[in-house]
Amino acid sequence: MDSDTSLLQAGAGQTPARRSRRRSPVPFLIAWIVIIMMGTAGAWLYSEHMKQQITAQIEAQTARQIAAMENNYEQRIKELDAGYSSQIAKLQSEVDSLNELLTFTKDNASNKTDNSNKLYTQLSQVQKQLDELKRKLDMLK
Repeated sequence: MDSDTSLLQAGAGQTPARRSRRRSPVPFLIAWIVIIMMGTAGAWLYSEHMKQQITAQIEAQTARQIAAMENNYEQRIKELDAGYSSQIAKLQSEVDSLNELLTFTKDNASNKTDNSNKLYTQLSQVQKQLDELKRKLDMLK
């Protein structure tokens, strides 16, 4: 009897025993490797995107801070310039006053006397004339 007939005779209502096939692990490993590679690529793309966003935010923040510092610097320079301009104007007026005084002193100076002596001499001459006028007035009374 051959094997096919013996199987049929053993169990007429039973199905012949099949040999179970074992599946190969290669497709499963390939699927896991593909999933891991896709996850790694996604993480890398996301990190690059985040890096670009953070870089753009830092650049914008830095630009704002630099602009604020420039405005502050320009404001301080203007304040210092205004302060120095007023001080220079004040000093210039003092220098002009001293120049006028020196010019007046030089104009009133003569070869015979210095300025203080000439002024004293003029005052004494005025005093003498006043005294003389008083005496004449007293004589008239």
